[in-house]
Amino acid sequence: MSVILSEAEAKALLQKVIKLSKADECEANLLGEIRGNIRYARNEVSTSGSLINKNLVVQSAFGKKVGVATIDEFDDASLEKVVRRAEELARLAPENPEYMGVLEPQQYGKSNGFFESTAKITPEVRAEAVAKSLALSGQNQLTSAGFLENRAGFSAMMNSKGLFAYYPSTGVNFSLTVRTDDGKGSGYVIRGYNDFSRLDTEAASRIAVQKARGSVGAKALEPGKYTVILEPTAAAVLLESLYYDMDARGADEGRSSFSKPGGKTRLGEKIVDERVNIYSDPAHPELPAAPWAGDGQPQKRVSWIEKGVVKNLAYSRYWAQQKGVKPLPYPGNMIMEGGTASLEEMIKNTKKGILVTKLWYIRPVDPQTLLMTGLTRDGTFYIEDGKIKHPIKNFRFNESPIIMLNNLETLGKSERVVSTESDQSYMVPPMKIREFTFSSLSDAV
Repeated sequence: MSVILSEAEAKALLQKVIKLSKADECEANLLGEIRGNIRYARNEVSTSGSLINKNLVVQSAFGKKVGVATIDEFDDASLEKVVRRAEELARLAPENPEYMGVLEPQQYGKSNGFFESTAKITPEVRAEAVAKSLALSGQNQLTSAGFLENRAGFSAMMNSKGLFAYYPSTGVNFSLTVRTDDGKGSGYVIRGYNDFSRLDTEAASRIAVQKARGSVGAKALEPGKYTVILEPTAAAVLLESLYYDMDARGADEGRSSFSKPGGKTRLGEKIVDERVNIYSDPAHPELPAAPWAGDGQPQKRVSWIEKGVVKNLAYSRYWAQQKGVKPLPYPGNMIMEGGTASLEEMIKNTKKGILVTKLWYIRPVDPQTLLMTGLTRDGTFYIEDGKIKHPIKNFRFNESPIIMLNNLETLGKSERVVSTESDQSYMVPPMKIREFTFSSLSDAV
């Protein structure tokens, strides 16, 4: 049996599983994927590997007693074994008061996240893509370390009420750190796409090379509040903490930045600059996502923050029932709308400021204000009179994405970027922020 099943093949296998069930309710989730990767360090390939994975997860329920079992064998005896094991575990389990039961059949929209260009990647293709990057490092007497990974696969689910969902997808991520031989200059770039034909490893590598060479001889600036231009890679990791916080239950229970005293939430409240618009859409052409959530609910276009106002928070089916509202699943992607300015224009229009390539080692400080801390890295530059004047030593920062988005000066064009913290992709614009807080210096490059 092939690893990546067609919709018809996945449906036939899941029907077989559901027919074996003797539970009150049964849900089966099927995943198949092929991954390949190539890693290089010190200008030499260090590893090249592949992974093939296919597994079946069966959830059985007797009333509110739920059991889950997993298997990666697909002969008839193994399918029966995993169903019976899930039922056995369900009978032994205590009741789950938050179990909501399986859904009736749903209607899903279209989303195209599968590209043959990515599905057909071979080890030779990966090697050729990486060779272009290695050649640039060699020509410039620099040391590079990078990673390229591609994936092709599908996910499918079916339950005992007749719901069926299927979504095939592909993806490729490329990241690269380039350093000068003396270790005093460092540059970084990361790219991610569903369509491999969009990835230009040579062009991406040039950016990292330029930053590495340009960051030699960094000078120290005093910590304090500065106007900053955050490249999308830097902005994404702060925005991500905001996205993860957009859960209605956490807000209702007073555990998040969307909470208010007295058990209220900030739903309907203006919390950031009115130019901030954030939405999710599984059919977004640059950032496609599955048209269904993990429990089978349809994913549709949803506005989360509109003109700075919190329009929606994610409600699980259980919490929606408790609050008497409609459920709204956590989204499969997030898109922040941008402006029209290019990064070059933003730099040109800055009297004094700091250009930040990357923020890393992000950690929470205060969940109520969403205050985060972390470090700049791999290319931090001082801007004066509209030009990059010189590289500067890295800082530790203490900043909240909510405060940051209230101090917004300019938005650039939104682009697809991969978070260096989670490997998730988002649509994020470069942004110019006033009074960004740097608390101390860091010796890291």
